[in-house]
Amino acid sequence: MRRDGRRVKVDDPMYYLIPHFMPHRYDSMNMVTVDVPVEPMKEYINQKRREGQTISHMAIFLAAYLKTLEDYPALNRFIANRKVYEHKDIKVALAVLKSSGEDTLSKIDLVPEDTIYTIQQKLTDYVETNSADGDNNILDKAMKVFTGPLLPVAGGAIKVLRGMDKLGLLPQSLIDVSPFHASLLVSNLASIRAPHIYHHIYDFGTTSMSITMGKYRDVPKKTKDGYEFEKCMPLGFVIDERIANGYYLTSSFNRMKKYLTHPELLEK
Repeated sequence: MRRDGRRVKVDDPMYYLIPHFMPHRYDSMNMVTVDVPVEPMKEYINQKRREGQTISHMAIFLAAYLKTLEDYPALNRFIANRKVYEHKDIKVALAVLKSSGEDTLSKIDLVPEDTIYTIQQKLTDYVETNSADGDNNILDKAMKVFTGPLLPVAGGAIKVLRGMDKLGLLPQSLIDVSPFHASLLVSNLASIRAPHIYHHIYDFGTTSMSITMGKYRDVPKKTKDGYEFEKCMPLGFVIDERIANGYYLTSSFNRMKKYLTHPELLEK
């Protein structure tokens, strides 16, 4: 039994076999872009501002992801040592840009009871803690150790950690530090005016899905009079296809898009 996951019993025998055909996450990455109309999010953010509340695009995004997990729990699965597990919790690894221009990576803990308001507060606290210059989170401090006193043996040490992770033997203290052990990896490239990318998922750890948010772009939309352009935020999804079938994943992406275009549903 792993400390960070529970074994999953699935009806389709293919899910027991496919990790043997495709033992690595980089064998199993499927990628897709989902364009989300910006106007509904913009209207919601402005309405909340008039009510005296600050809600960010990232808070809407994380709340939509959490709500989608409620409807599609298989998104919280991962493959380890050719076995299917589900995460015991919901952690999101989020990249933050420091004032110096460097970036860092840490995790936000979400719970099923979170609303868009509690997520916004968690996000605000997270950014304040991690965006300042210096080694402000445990990962930054751990990296300094590996690139300092342990540099001569870093390669061997990391190889041992990878083996322990495969067998589920990593101590909880390391799992808590590692941004590679999360339900989701998120990068907001729109904040630096960059287009979305397909961010790889790591073969180390337990993260089965990454999503990047890119700068706005105009997307053609068919109307009764022809076509018009709609301003959208592109989301670049990369997901380990071994956790669910294509129909399930496509349905989950559509559900997430529904929540992003109707943010008022995230207040419940």
